[in-house]
Formats: sequence, structure tokens, C-alpha cells
Amino acid sequence: MCLTGVDYFSTLGYQPGIAFLAAGALSPIATLVLVSLTLFGALPIYNHVAEESPHGEGSIAMLEHLLSRWKGKLFVLVLLGFVATDFIITITLSAADATAHIIENPFTPEALKHQLGITLILLALLGAIFFKGFKEAIGIAVVLVAIYLLINVIVVGFGIFEIFTHPLHFPQWKNALLSDPRVHGNPWLVIGISLIIFPRLALGLSGFETGVAVMPLVRGDKDLSEDELEDIHSTRDGRRIKPDTQALLAGRIRYTRKLLHTAAMIMSVMLISSSFVTTMLIPAAEFREGGAANGRAIAYLAHQFFGNMFGTVYDLSTISILWFAGASALAGLLNIVPRYLPRYGMAPEWARATRPLVLVYMVIALAVTLIFRADVDAQAGAYATGVLVLMTSAAIAVTLSMRRKNGRWHVFFLISLVFVYTTIQNIRERPEGIKIASFFIAAIVAASLFSRVWRTTELRVERVELDDEARAFIKSAAKGTIRIIANRRDRGDPEEYELKEKEKRVDNHIPAGDPILFLEVTPADASEFSGVLRVRGERVDGFKILRTAAPAVPNAIAAFLLYLRNETGKLPHVYFGWSEGNPLSYLFKYVAFGEGDTAPITHEVLRQAEKNPERRPTVHVGG
Repeated sequence: MCLTGVDYFSTLGYQPGIAFLAAGALSPIATLVLVSLTLFGALPIYNHVAEESPHGEGSIAMLEHLLSRWKGKLFVLVLLGFVATDFIITITLSAADATAHIIENPFTPEALKHQLGITLILLALLGAIFFKGFKEAIGIAVVLVAIYLLINVIVVGFGIFEIFTHPLHFPQWKNALLSDPRVHGNPWLVIGISLIIFPRLALGLSGFETGVAVMPLVRGDKDLSEDELEDIHSTRDGRRIKPDTQALLAGRIRYTRKLLHTAAMIMSVMLISSSFVTTMLIPAAEFREGGAANGRAIAYLAHQFFGNMFGTVYDLSTISILWFAGASALAGLLNIVPRYLPRYGMAPEWARATRPLVLVYMVIALAVTLIFRADVDAQAGAYATGVLVLMTSAAIAVTLSMRRKNGRWHVFFLISLVFVYTTIQNIRERPEGIKIASFFIAAIVAASLFSRVWRTTELRVERVELDDEARAFIKSAAKGTIRIIANRRDRGDPEEYELKEKEKRVDNHIPAGDPILFLEVTPADASEFSGVLRVRGERVDGFKILRTAAPAVPNAIAAFLLYLRNETGKLPHVYFGWSEGNPLSYLFKYVAFGEGDTAPITHEVLRQAEKNPERRPTVHVGG
């Protein structure tokens, strides 16, 4: 909870100030609307997300199967662009706001009052901690959250005491509320205007997506052994879940829900109380740019109530948690992105490793900070946009899931409409957010497609599985030279195989007495990158045929030939005919649909997979 909380709770450092600038005296009412959406909208939504994606993939995993093939992959890439927007901007914005608190503290030396330089140093330190390991990050998060919440309770609690012991504050706020030109003294308009402007306070909704993203770190009911962790991990690929493993997953889901409930309740209480206290006790002029409470409303009260020494302690706590707020976002990125891009072939295999990814993400964060000159306001719109789009996608995913299960989908449909409205309002009022998100989306799509093209000639087969008939065919063929004729099935009748065999024996001078096997690879979903090659043996009027399906035909043939070599100890020979047509069209067809000029691509896949020519299966092309 603390690793998620460093993102969620740290928004208290700037949320009350942003809320007042957006809503003025209506800030507490708009915050109540936001808290209602949190408890009765976001929390139920993410309870279901946690149940359906216990490995931390979040709502993206639920939406992945709505669209098939390349449409589904591109849809996921767009959502990952918003994930990157949310999490990367969380890292950079929080570090920049931590620097702002450093600069505003009265005891800070002039040498440290450098917004950009200090922000870059904080980011580098964050990356160094994650480069060392997750356990260190979680330990730091627990300490920071405990201290930060305690100090905030002290400051906000004293503020509530001030309001109750000095009754003039409430009438002053009420007069300011009703004299607001937007409401014209009408209490009903107070509620109506609050419903319209509350999307500007959407920063207070952060934390749910990261709460689900860190699910693999949730222990559950007990400490897990290596075998139990492996059982849980194996359920990612759709294998049948054993009862014991299902119980372990249920424990993880249950404790994640407790995490989400606890964090949401704590944050809701703190948001409402801090909004009332800061709105009633801080002069309006201090919230504006250049004012002492701008971006640090509770810190302003800490200095006012208890003096600069306590205020400095509060500042140090706020600086620490804002700096470390990027930890939960970084943890989310390290869990979510490797679940998709390497599996799609849209990132190198090293992208599954933690340390290389930490370096990549931190380089991006440093670049974003330099581009925006560590300006908090310039990044706030992008942050809110990323958060709201992800929460909207989660609401839609849960609605569709409940509809398939014949559950209470109408309730979630209404919640989805609220999130859609909130997202549209935020984009309309802060269009710079969608512009930044579009940049991340374009970068991810371009880099992913480049990686996919670059990796197309990899082997792309995790393992080969044969049925009994196919195994018998291979055992018989291994008594002599193994000769495979690659065939694209047409009618599948005996005449087809008879003509194909005669053609290949003549074109390639295959001895009449040598037995042959036909290999037929049916193109499967070409948008998938790799998988298990399941080969079955069939007889058609005496002809022995091996049949399988794969995302990429040449890669499957190459993988099967290497499998034959390893299993039999003999180099197999494969026979193709020449392809006629434009090579460029064949290249596009191969990248997009998994088939093309099969012979040369098969040879290239084999060349890359086996560097020693003497151990490489032989490819023949005749005709």
C-alpha cells in the first residue's frame, strides 16, 4: 500500500492548492464530488480489475481481447501510450514539485535554489534506488508514507481545531461561497457548478492503476515458495489453474482489494479535510502564482501554525514523498510494459529485465524534465489526461466484462459515462495533456513497429510439440535422409500430393526410393509473435503429412527443422518452389500476414539461429 501510496498520498502536497485555483471557494464541494467518484466509482471498478488481472496487467489485459489481430495490438499500444504518459509524468512532475518545496523553504541555501538542476538530481537518485532493487524501494516507501501521513494529520487536525474554536471562519467561507459570481447566491448552483468543475481536481484520483500494477508484489495469505510463485506465474499463459494455485491467486486478489480500500479511505478523508481547512484558513491571494501557498497549501499552514522549524520538517517530509512518488509509477511501468511489448515482438528480449528498463525509463524521464524545464504546471494537464483515460478504459472494460457475465453492468455503464465526461472535460480545458499523450503514443507505436520488423527473422517458436502419429513419421524418416517438402495445402486430396511429390523429385533430383514427408503450416494470427508449435501427423492415401499452424510460416518451418536436427541427430533437407511476384510485396505480406517468399526467409531464419553452416538444415529451391 505504501508503494502505491507514495503516488496517491503525495498529491496532498499540491492537490488543495490546485483545487482552490480551479474552484475557488467551491473547492470543498468539488472535492466532495471527487471523493464520491473515488469511493462509488473508481473503487468498485478497480475491485473488478484486480479480480480479472491478478498479475498486474490492469485494465489493458481486459481490453486486449476486444479487438482481434493487429487491431487489438494497436489498441493496446495506444493504451500503453497513456500508461507511459501517466507514469512518466508522475515521475517527472512529482520530482519537480519536490524541488519547488525545496526552493520555497526559508532555510534553503541559495546554491540549492535551482529548479531544473535539483529535479534532475532527484530523478537520478530515484533511478539508482530502483537499479539496486525492489525491496529497498518498498522499505523506503513504508517510512516515507508513515511519516508524511502523521505530519499531515497533525497539521490538518490542528486546522480543524482552529475552525471549530474560531467560529468566524465558517461564515466567512459561506459568504465567499454564495458571493461567487458563478452561483449568484443559489445553493443549488453551488452543487451544479461543482459537478462541472470537479474534473479539474482529477489529480486526486491517481493511485488506482498503480495499485493494480503492483499486484505481483502483494504477498497474499502467506509467504510463497519458489514452486508456488512458479505456479502463479504459469497461469499467465492460459494453462489450467490447479486448485492450490487458484487459492493463492484468490489471496493476492483479496489483499489487493484491502490495499485499494485502505488507500482510498485514507485519501478521501485527507482530501476533504485538507480542502476545507486550506480554503477556510488561507487567504485567497496566497494561492495564486507568487503566493506563499501556491502549490504548497498544507506546507503554508504548517509554517503558520507551528513555526519554521516544524514547517521545515513538514517540507522535508513532503519533498521526500513527492520525490519518491515516482517509485510507484516506475514499479507500474516495470510490471506492465514487459507484459505486452516483448510478447508482441515489439521490444527486445532484454526489455523483460528490470535494470535495463530502469535505465530506459530514467533517460526518458530526464529528457521530459529537460523539455519542460521542470515546470509543474506545464506537466499537470498530461498527468491528469493519462490518469483519466486509464480509469475510463478500466470502467469500460469492467462494464463489458459484467455484461458478458450477465452481472450488474448497467451500474458500471453509468460509472463509465461519468469517467468519459470527466476525461472529455479535462481534455477540453487542458488540451496540452492530450498533445503530450499523443507524442508518447506515436513514439511507442513507431518504436514497437520498428522492433517488430527488426525481429521478424527470429526463430519465434517457444517449443515444438508432436502428437504420436507425427512422432512415428519422424522416427521412420530418420532411418535414412530426412526429406521435407513444404506444401501450401490446396484441395488436400491424394492427387495434390502425388503431383507435388513428382515435381519436387524432378526439380531437386530426389532419389526415387527416398521417403518424404510433407510439411504444411497454416498461417495463424500473424499479429502474435511467438508461441508453441503443435505438429500433428495425418495420412492421405499413403502420403505422410505433418500439419501445424503458426503466426509466421517461414519461422515455423525453420524451428521445426532445427527440432528435427536436435531430436534425430541428422540434418534434414527441406524443398521449396520458386515464388513469382514483386519481392517488396512479398516482404510486406510476410511482416503483416506471416507468409511471403518462404524459401529465402526460412534460410535467413536458420542462418541467424544456427551460426555454424555445417549444423544448419539444408534448404533447396527448385523449379
